[in-house]
Amino acid sequence: MDAAHFPLPGPPEVAFLGRSNVGKSSLLNSLVGTTIARVSNTPGRTQMINFFGVNFKAGQPNPELLLVDLPGYGYAKAPREVVAQWSKFIDPYLREREPLVLCIALVDVSVPPQESDKRLLDFLRGAEREFIVVGTKSDRLSGNKLRTALKALEQELGASPILPFSSKTGDGKAELWRAIRGSYGQK
Repeated sequence: MDAAHFPLPGPPEVAFLGRSNVGKSSLLNSLVGTTIARVSNTPGRTQMINFFGVNFKAGQPNPELLLVDLPGYGYAKAPREVVAQWSKFIDPYLREREPLVLCIALVDVSVPPQESDKRLLDFLRGAEREFIVVGTKSDRLSGNKLRTALKALEQELGASPILPFSSKTGDGKAELWRAIRGSYGQK
């Protein structure tokens, strides 16, 4: 699928990327306060690019922002042929999509830094895309362990700061919304 197959440019877009099972769907649902993305215990359930419109004021006919859920990378319980096709539409989307103002790279703060996460950030840097890194599942670690894990991720990934986020508790939600809205000039 080439860039011409995506919806026509409109509102700013914020893309969510990360390994399969990093908690993308849970984060998206937590962020908007309702179920928009299907949550599964099986890695690789998101198999296409999904666009979710967000309105901050009631009664607006068109979305102010699009949250974009991309298929996860790494291990996925999906046919190899399907997984092999993902880069054919994800890479052009990330490289060419004009309304894309921010990429949110999700990493699981409760596991050591992964090579696939480094490759994602290198890709985003090479594509000259603005990005922030969000450490999901931060509720799994206590204060000192969380700070240590975040520092290790920052060092290993060469990205700082990493915003901790918990879909269960909502910690980090306000900070993430500030970063998202700031990426396209909103307060």
